[in-house]
Amino acid sequence: MRNLLLMLALVLSVMTARAASPADTARARPAFNVEAATQHYLDTLTPAQKARSDAYFEGGYWLQLWNVVYALGVAGIFLGLGLSRHLRGLVGRLPRPWLRTWAYAALYLLASFVLSLPLTVYEGYVREHSYGLSNLTFGAWLGETLTSLALSVVFGSLLVVALYAAIRRTGRSWWLWGTAIVGAFLVISVAVGPVFISPLFNKYTAVPAGPVREGILSMARADGVPADNVYYFDASKQSKRISANVSGLGSTIRVSLNDNLLRRCTPAEIQAVMGHELGHYVLNHIPKMLVFFIVLLAVAFRLVDWAFGWLVARYGPRWGIAGLADVGSLPLLVALFSVASLLATPLTNTIVRTSEQEADMFGLNAARQPDGFAAVAMKLSEYRKIAPTPLEEMIFFDHPSGRTRVQSAMRWKAEHLSDR
Repeated sequence: MRNLLLMLALVLSVMTARAASPADTARARPAFNVEAATQHYLDTLTPAQKARSDAYFEGGYWLQLWNVVYALGVAGIFLGLGLSRHLRGLVGRLPRPWLRTWAYAALYLLASFVLSLPLTVYEGYVREHSYGLSNLTFGAWLGETLTSLALSVVFGSLLVVALYAAIRRTGRSWWLWGTAIVGAFLVISVAVGPVFISPLFNKYTAVPAGPVREGILSMARADGVPADNVYYFDASKQSKRISANVSGLGSTIRVSLNDNLLRRCTPAEIQAVMGHELGHYVLNHIPKMLVFFIVLLAVAFRLVDWAFGWLVARYGPRWGIAGLADVGSLPLLVALFSVASLLATPLTNTIVRTSEQEADMFGLNAARQPDGFAAVAMKLSEYRKIAPTPLEEMIFFDHPSGRTRVQSAMRWKAEHLSDR
């Protein structure tokens, strides 16, 4: 009996020691307050910097609305003042329907650019310089804007030709075919953009051999990203914003970061950013986003089809629109898609923001640089509001806010203190 009691006491002492071990470890672990650590980072932003950042980002809310109002005004000039009839008369002598559609689309895009130029200059040049976010002279800015216009005229007019060919051949099911055509253009642009479009605006160069390059490629290999090189591009000629991306599809996939990131960030911060970008590839965000947005396109096309029919039934003769197959209806279609895009903003922002949050968590686990990630989030506050309300973040933010990102990083750090 005595031996049994001794054995029982021994077992209880072992169990007590095992049960007490985690508590003792927890007491020995240094205290870490996630909210206090988050606030510490947020407090590095001065009141003046915060006010400037908030004003810039909140101004963007109004610009979204003004862009749609402006688009409706441009449509009013084309339809209400007869500019569309005039353009249709100019192209009416061309021998084939597709040539008339192509010429009308090209002239429409050029005329729309001219009509929208005051807002474009304010939004892209004046406002960016007033907040110290642009490094471009007016001449350089105008050159890039005209390059974008040329791409828009070339590829946009081809898209319009394909869309109106579908409208004329498929009748009431045109919106399904329209979704397929625009979706195909979207996939092609994602695939060829990094190779053929981006170099028109920036020079891409391989990152020199060294710790930064090897660290990024090591992360890429560890996470199964098929990248054998890392590129940087001269974004500093345009602005001081830091950015990076994993872009393309299939054989066009490339890992890129801009020269501002290399110059303005520490190795730990660069690791944190690139871990996030690699997460987009590993988590298949590019194909997932394409699927999501093509589905949204289908919904938008169907709603535009309904609204177009209602408006033309009431105002078609006044606007000179004979029907959907009439290329003169293009200004109305563009105006309706502008309104649909604005209404879908909370949904599209939420879809993109969710993928960004997923990439944030992937990057924290891949790079294991929570303080580097938090520091970068604070640098992005130069043009992103750092601490919006939850409703504001849901509606207007296509990335997590700086506060959300810093908090995520500090929460990750708190759970990995024992790893250090």
